[in-house]
Amino acid sequence: MDVIASLCKRRGFIFQSSEIYGGLNGFWDYGPLGTQLKRNIREAWWMDVVQRRDDVVGLDASIIMHPKVWEASGHVGGFADPMVDCKVCKKRYKADNFCEEQGQELIRTATGFALPPGLQCTSCGSKDLTEPRSFNLMFKTFVGPVEDGSSVAYLRPETAQGIFAQFSNVLDTSRQKVPFGIAQIGKAFRNEINPRNYTFRSREFEQMELEFFIKPGTDAEWHAYWVNERMKWYASIGLPSSSLHQDVHPKEKLAHYASACVDVQYDFPFGRQELEGIAARGNYDLSRHQEFSGKTLDYFNQETNERFVPHVVEPSAGVDRIALAILCNAYREEWIAKGKDEGAAGQVIEAELGKPAPEGYEARTVMRFHPRVAPIKVAVFPLLKNKPELVAKGREIFESLRSVWPCFWDVAGAIGRRYRRQDEAGTPYCVTVDFQTLQDDTVTVRERDSMKQERVAVKELDHLMWQRLR
Repeated sequence: MDVIASLCKRRGFIFQSSEIYGGLNGFWDYGPLGTQLKRNIREAWWMDVVQRRDDVVGLDASIIMHPKVWEASGHVGGFADPMVDCKVCKKRYKADNFCEEQGQELIRTATGFALPPGLQCTSCGSKDLTEPRSFNLMFKTFVGPVEDGSSVAYLRPETAQGIFAQFSNVLDTSRQKVPFGIAQIGKAFRNEINPRNYTFRSREFEQMELEFFIKPGTDAEWHAYWVNERMKWYASIGLPSSSLHQDVHPKEKLAHYASACVDVQYDFPFGRQELEGIAARGNYDLSRHQEFSGKTLDYFNQETNERFVPHVVEPSAGVDRIALAILCNAYREEWIAKGKDEGAAGQVIEAELGKPAPEGYEARTVMRFHPRVAPIKVAVFPLLKNKPELVAKGREIFESLRSVWPCFWDVAGAIGRRYRRQDEAGTPYCVTVDFQTLQDDTVTVRERDSMKQERVAVKELDHLMWQRLR
């Protein structure tokens, strides 16, 4: 994980927030490549969940909403994690994780939680620990010039409640009929007790959530449908099924209003962790907002003359967690044979981490992104930067390609070094403009994973990229 984090900083995927001031724990900034990677993830999700469907529409709700939204949802009264402090070194832990790391389970009591015997601080070894106490994870703020109880508001801890609060307005204006969905992508904020595992558990993050409203009694059918759809989507962005798992929640661990929940998990270097939860939530959310607002949030089916509060299936995914999974999955260290014909068969060996390349080979780091999410799709190189005719022709090709694809222009250094930089950026294809280009209007197209090269007519480049990058 440290190696991947180092590459992310070196190549401009992820930076520590406020780094020049020492950073701020739990907050991260995405650099040029990371920004494009996240954008590609969001666009892939939106394309498949919204744009290519007739039964899902979009919403962009505000981050700060009326505080009663969070009372109705249960976040004000119940959105809390138990925390534990070491009395010696003052390190703070999320209690359930603290217990799990030492092979035990947090004890639930009639009044709260208790620690099992024998636990000790993983930092200093002390057994002098506080009892678990609840800590609300919502960030509190104030609306308006006066900071008192009447102006308290919260940064949203999830995007879903904005969808429920706007259910009637969307239903009235979108001409949708149950079953249908409302989708949203946006920032959420949770004051995590112990942010950890790089960007995996952060205090500011981005969610992609769908609330799919259904007729009561069809919950199991639609839940199974969305679990299947979401697993297919992860395959479409290059996450292999061998690294993905479905964690089916047993009945005793379900929320009291839920009939089913499946977590999609990924095998990170730091262990198997959740990317997305897919829950059948019944009509809990709409019913609570109906109760607290006094407004009717039911649905009338004119064809069957039925009126009901819809149930909902909620696939809720984390953009940052998916980005981290994609980065981990893409990272490779390889040994490649030295020489001009780098794409020849048998010239690539998977590197043994920590060992130097064998004689006749050199090391290569490559990010094997699926083309759908790769931050840069194509890089264009003129062979020599001091030959105006090559630069001009290369720039012409570059301008044509970047009208469609995210592209990169590079004239600095030997071609081999330029290839290596694009390997670390995860660019699927590099196009080199050389002297032969000026004679027959062909270019060299180099493929990232195999490193094989082929001559392609400039007029065929656009068609070739449409075939290979979608």
